[in-house]
Amino acid sequence: MTQITGTTRVPSPRTATAGGLGAVDAAIIDACVALRLPSIRDNYAEIAERALRDRSNYLGFLLELLKNECEHRDERRKERLVRGANFHRPKRIEDFDYGANHNVTPEQVNSLTDPSWVLSGQPLCLIGGSGTGKSHLLIGIGTAIAEAGLKVRYTTTAALVNELVEAAHEKHLTKTIHKYGRYDLLCLDEFGYLNLDRTSAKLLFQIFTEREERRSIAVASNAPFGEWSKTFTEERLCGAIVDRLTFKGHVIETGHESYRLMTTLAERGA
Repeated sequence: MTQITGTTRVPSPRTATAGGLGAVDAAIIDACVALRLPSIRDNYAEIAERALRDRSNYLGFLLELLKNECEHRDERRKERLVRGANFHRPKRIEDFDYGANHNVTPEQVNSLTDPSWVLSGQPLCLIGGSGTGKSHLLIGIGTAIAEAGLKVRYTTTAALVNELVEAAHEKHLTKTIHKYGRYDLLCLDEFGYLNLDRTSAKLLFQIFTEREERRSIAVASNAPFGEWSKTFTEERLCGAIVDRLTFKGHVIETGHESYRLMTTLAERGA
């Protein structure tokens, strides 16, 4: 239970302020600031007026105040989780154009907005050519999972590998691997775009091992599984990574017809 300490002033009635607030209003605002109830501070007057119109009793009025604060806290928490995921641009599942890509169905995608697969530590692979919506789906699904209350982190594969190489050089690799092991969902974009040397590939593999069957990884790759040996040139390592990303996992193939190219050609022909 929160206690009022010497540093937290107990609100008391005061005279009207220069802005026109009465003593009761000023005391309510002071109390909300002290108790960190910003939504009640901003909305109590409107809720009170509505309670008077509806002839609500005191308990009904109190319930509306608390519901309002809880709803706003939930929204702010979702916003914090989405910001913390570090998506490089906003994308939502609702904005994905299924009409432009018939390889992907709403049923496939909407099932992945339910966080149960993440809570089970299952992987997700989005495979397809450039411009087919892989990154949109990766970010949109990641956003939905963050809004469901889970911790998500988005990064490109190149950025993650660079961070791991730097961490190894500066002798804090274990700390960095543990950091990436704590997210409920790790979204790796542009997977398979790089030809990794043996050291970089092994560093990335440590992230997969840290998260295996406990935390989910979602990747977006323009290369089919059979071509991942170009990225991971060591055969056994490549096989182990494919195994970890497909075991009990989800695979969505977005095809090879570029939506961006089709849109550009359509605009030029218009």
